[in-house]
Amino acid sequence: MPKIDKSLYTKEEFRKLKAARRLEKQKKAVQSALVSTDIPVAVPRLNNSKIGFVLGNGKSRENINLNILKQIGTVYGCNAIYRDFLPDYIVAVDTKMVLELNSNGIQHKVSVWTNQNKAYFHMTGFNFFNPSKGWSSGPTALWMASEHDYDEIYILGFDYQGLGENFELVNNVYASTYNYKKNHERATYFGNWLKQTTTTIQKNSKIRYIRVLAERPFVPKELTNLSNLTHISLDEFKKRFAV
Repeated sequence: MPKIDKSLYTKEEFRKLKAARRLEKQKKAVQSALVSTDIPVAVPRLNNSKIGFVLGNGKSRENINLNILKQIGTVYGCNAIYRDFLPDYIVAVDTKMVLELNSNGIQHKVSVWTNQNKAYFHMTGFNFFNPSKGWSSGPTALWMASEHDYDEIYILGFDYQGLGENFELVNNVYASTYNYKKNHERATYFGNWLKQTTTTIQKNSKIRYIRVLAERPFVPKELTNLSNLTHISLDEFKKRFAV
């Protein structure tokens, strides 16, 4: 966009013009990020299995055929997962991600859950946690799945550990895309995610949780003494469900 000549406008006109240009820039950024993305059609489940799959966006789940999982059980995803795949439920608590979901009408395609926020209270189709958990999207999705009466819940893409030689780089399928950190940026501290995950598993002792490990497996000590949580390798998971 050409530079604005402030001398041609009053202070109020200039403020409104800048706000309009920012909005236009944001819309173009969203469209640019999604220009090659075909929103998939939801795949119906083939049975009423008591298995749930909760998908974080760590890169360990990147090459799994998610459509097959949806035929086996109920799938919960987070944030920008809709760009590649429509799970049964999407949880998004970040305002920018909720606005992105709304701009593509995703809440009218699948069940989208978020916290109440004045930025989107007027938008239709969203489901609101009441009260809000105040948690991050991944752990909130795990908590939500745990409320839905499954015998087993598989946890994928909850890698915690960053990428790079020293595990310092952001670990996310959507890194360097709209609304996400760049690949070269530092990984977000995972302490809160881990605490929230551990709390959910501890409070649901009758559910069997199975966490799928990345190729460079990392098991935080907080997850080592939970009797209802086990860990399996990515290869074992792929063989178990032919994904």
